[in-house]
Amino acid sequence: MAQPRAPVIVAALRSPIGTAGRALSTVSASELAAPVLAAVAGRVPDGSAGAEVREVVLGNCMGPGGDVARVATLHAGLPDTVPALTVDRQCASGLAAIAIGASLVSAESGVVLAGGVESVSTAPWRYRPPTPGAEPVRYERAPFAPASIGDPDMGPAADDLARQFRISRAEQDRYAARSHARAIATVHAGGFDAEIVPVVGVVRDERPRAGLTEQRLARLRPAFGPGGTSTAGNSCGINDGAAIVALADAATHHRLDTPGLRVLATATAALDPNRPGLSLVPAARQALERAGLTLDDIDVIEFNEAFAGQVLACCQALGLDPERVCPQGGALALGHPWGASGAVLVVRLFSQLVEQRAGRFGLAAIAAGGGQGVAMVVEALA
Repeated sequence: MAQPRAPVIVAALRSPIGTAGRALSTVSASELAAPVLAAVAGRVPDGSAGAEVREVVLGNCMGPGGDVARVATLHAGLPDTVPALTVDRQCASGLAAIAIGASLVSAESGVVLAGGVESVSTAPWRYRPPTPGAEPVRYERAPFAPASIGDPDMGPAADDLARQFRISRAEQDRYAARSHARAIATVHAGGFDAEIVPVVGVVRDERPRAGLTEQRLARLRPAFGPGGTSTAGNSCGINDGAAIVALADAATHHRLDTPGLRVLATATAALDPNRPGLSLVPAARQALERAGLTLDDIDVIEFNEAFAGQVLACCQALGLDPERVCPQGGALALGHPWGASGAVLVVRLFSQLVEQRAGRFGLAAIAAGGGQGVAMVVEALA
């Protein structure tokens, strides 16, 4: 189990998660990531973070193009000698960026800032080139997979998973209500306070709702067609947010002498793009196997709650009690800022395992459109 040379996460913070079109609606992706980058850099215990930070890696799905990470790095006031890379693995982009950051510090000593950002509110509209005599046609997303193989939207795909695994509407509403209740309890206990960096005066997540019961959720109509069981209540929101961690190689971590999360293993997996929500399952299995652990060894499990039916299907496939997932509330309550969500999971693990001392081992896993999943296993270091 001991991996003394493995990279260590030494700081982890996030922005509040806003609902698209609301509190963070005027903040671009780079401007949303910048204050979180600056705050995380300031947490690196060696003081002069600019001298320590070697690279920035950020996940992003729907930004303006170009290199959002580079623009955010400069917005954050980091030295112009710090290079930056933007990663797109769709909803898994933020966790993929952290995995890349872990590889970078394993290969060369120093500190890498990694995570993700999504500003759905300011994402540009996209149009396909017009044919002669026709107007340009707007489209909302790029393909996840070739249409000949199957390229479902995530909502209908979640409905299909719920049917396949025989997960009832009542089970999904019950799970969603629990996610909100857990998040509200965490808000009241101040459990999110230490991990949130205020942005444009916003200090709290917008989405969690008190008193959102299973009975109230049962009144909502299916969101993705007749016969479906996913609704606006048991599906994630469309959100803006950023989450960043600082990764150090083992020798640098030893010199900094600070608590952190050792990255024991990462894994990226893929499967049939017609079942995209299930893709975190093989990734989680591979990461656990590489870490030499089982689910029984894990103290805190953070899965991205894109849809209640999807999370419950993944739990069923893994033989995992859903009660163990997202103990302080997940994306159903907090929101799903696509490119940032995987990094939010790691920030949540840092808060619970390092700052709240909720256990030793943690697992983060997220699925993405096109049937790709990313997972990470971490160990708390005192």
